[in-house]
Amino acid sequence: MAAGYEDEELEEIKRRKLAELQRKMEEERQRRAQIDAALRQILTPEARERLANLRLVKPELAQALEEQLINLARSGRVKIPITDDFLKRLLAEIYEQTHRDTKIEIRRK
Repeated sequence: MAAGYEDEELEEIKRRKLAELQRKMEEERQRRAQIDAALRQILTPEARERLANLRLVKPELAQALEEQLINLARSGRVKIPITDDFLKRLLAEIYEQTHRDTKIEIRRK
């Protein structure tokens, strides 16, 4: 009898975990849809394509950049639509900042 109760309890835990996972996935899907809608409004098609390519290779960087671009656009600090050229310059600046301190010294004996 106790095993049946434990099985039911385990199944209830599984159902709750599954429901929570589904809720989180739906929230993430809605968040992604909102971001994509905002990006369609503020980026040219070429800039969106570049950002999508970046998302494939550097998802964390792309996510941070998306948030920054949306914030810049909302605050009026950038001209809309944001072009691919502007995005390339921005990415070059980010690359320069993140790789500025990287120096390789070769010492000869």
